[in-house]
Amino acid sequence: MTRAARNWFTEGGRAYADFRPSYPSSLAAELAELTPSTDLALDVGCGNGQFTTTLGDVFEKVVGLDPSEEQIANAAPHPRVEYVQAPAESLPSSIHDDSASLVSVAQAAHWFDLPKFYDEVTRVSADGGILALLCYGILHVDDPAIDDRAQRFYADDLGAYWPPTRRLVEREYRDLPFPFEELEFRAPSIEKNLTLDALLGYFSTWSAVRAAREAGREHLLEDVGRDLAELWGDPSTERRTTWPIGGRVGRVNR
Repeated sequence: MTRAARNWFTEGGRAYADFRPSYPSSLAAELAELTPSTDLALDVGCGNGQFTTTLGDVFEKVVGLDPSEEQIANAAPHPRVEYVQAPAESLPSSIHDDSASLVSVAQAAHWFDLPKFYDEVTRVSADGGILALLCYGILHVDDPAIDDRAQRFYADDLGAYWPPTRRLVEREYRDLPFPFEELEFRAPSIEKNLTLDALLGYFSTWSAVRAAREAGREHLLEDVGRDLAELWGDPSTERRTTWPIGGRVGRVNR
């Protein structure tokens, strides 16, 4: 198997930590400007801490919460961040009532039982606190031929394997109920230079890729790897890749 056609299905939780993109620092800073203070932020469904650590650069204390033991075990350390294994719908009692200036959810709200989660948001948020449901869309690579193959992999090769909740992300959570005072918020994009291996590693973290594997379609990622290798040239070449950020931002009023 060539390097480009490496079987990324075997990478597991470590691949998620290595290849999911981090959020721009300006996103955390802009959210902080909306909050009543920067004392405490909660990042719910934090995964490996892709956004949690960014918040740690702005808030005095950040608690990242995720139900997955594996995700928490691979979470990126930060001196202002504490990680706790807990579901979004039942936050631990150590998160006191009326304490959080920001509750953020990055690329995870579509998995939640939202009525129960919103009850927890109302409980833990300080008066005037901010809830931010964030998501990023399909990536775009700055080479047209490579980008076209990536789009076809997402929509055509994997189309049948995306869960119905993926549509919520594509529509930037506009179809989700949102019982809070909604604020206009324009988020910056994520931008990152990726090698071919990094792009394929990112693909391996998609839920549709995992579903394809379970259906015996391991060849799909290998096929796109071979196609992209022909288009990429030197696999160590870095190509500019962009993810648009969308979502909903609102104020929790008492």
